[in-house]
Amino acid sequence: MLSADFLALPQAELHLHLEGSLQLETVRALAAKYGAPVSAQDILQRYAYRDFLEFIETFKWVSSLLRAPEDFALALHGLGEQLLAQNVVYAEVTLSVGVMLLRHQSPEKNFEAILAAAESLRSRGLQLNFVFDAVRQFGAEAAMKVVEAAERCSSKSIVAFGIGGDELSIPAKEFRAVYEKAGIIGLHRLMHAGEVGGPEEIRQAIELLGAERVGHGIAAVRDPSLMDLLAERRIPLEICPQSNIRTGALAKQLELSAAQIEQHPLPSLFRHGIPVVLSTDDPAMFHSDLRSEYENARRMGLQEEELKQITKMSFEYAFINEDDKAALQRVQRATSALR
Repeated sequence: MLSADFLALPQAELHLHLEGSLQLETVRALAAKYGAPVSAQDILQRYAYRDFLEFIETFKWVSSLLRAPEDFALALHGLGEQLLAQNVVYAEVTLSVGVMLLRHQSPEKNFEAILAAAESLRSRGLQLNFVFDAVRQFGAEAAMKVVEAAERCSSKSIVAFGIGGDELSIPAKEFRAVYEKAGIIGLHRLMHAGEVGGPEEIRQAIELLGAERVGHGIAAVRDPSLMDLLAERRIPLEICPQSNIRTGALAKQLELSAAQIEQHPLPSLFRHGIPVVLSTDDPAMFHSDLRSEYENARRMGLQEEELKQITKMSFEYAFINEDDKAALQRVQRATSALR
């Protein structure tokens, strides 16, 4: 078990989808609001996936319940409560803006409601920034519209642009102009890669798109030269262990019918010198939280001192200005010194 000292440390989380954080009671409330009531058992059955594509279908269903700005505000308040309960003081929350646009919603109005909710959480000690996310299988033109939405919102709280979804659907090279535009307007660049795809997806995300952090990236363990590259360039992997189990991504990478958490490559990646930030991805959908992910890392064989290094990396590789980063790191160091 993790020690009480470790559990008391301030934490940061960098790979976290708002739509995947909706707890059962919130899902039921939204479904009832829109005339399609569901039971808790119905939701749990939907949250039982056999592979990554089944997870994507469930994610589409959950996100379909977010239809108005106040729905997004409700979701963020719920997520904020979850984070505060785990001593999280900073998080970067991914918003599926590509899905908003597909459903003819206004990202600007939704984001305005989200920002208002975030401000109320900031007064309680939780600082939030946001990632505008496109869906890979929707194509480059749709992804460019997500970048343009971020530009219209014109908020310092939008710190990055990323692409999730099915990484095997469209080649990374098709998105070069999109990432160039994101960089021009001052956004950091993220990419889900090496989750169900191979090491080449990670390499292309870095070399073709300029990705500064890689979502998941567990396929890197299959390519020693890529591991060297990630370590040398200090490009972090956003590791989400329970997600990799529940979507079947880890089993796919290991070429097994099923995988156990103890088989996760996190220790190998971390001990190779690759920066790692531990995250939950879609915590409600994977029945997880940040504390349990650290417990998963401990079960893989990482020692508590190594886990403390990972907590520090989550602050070090956050997309915040140096003054804010230094302030958060001072809180983290001060708390650690008292333990």
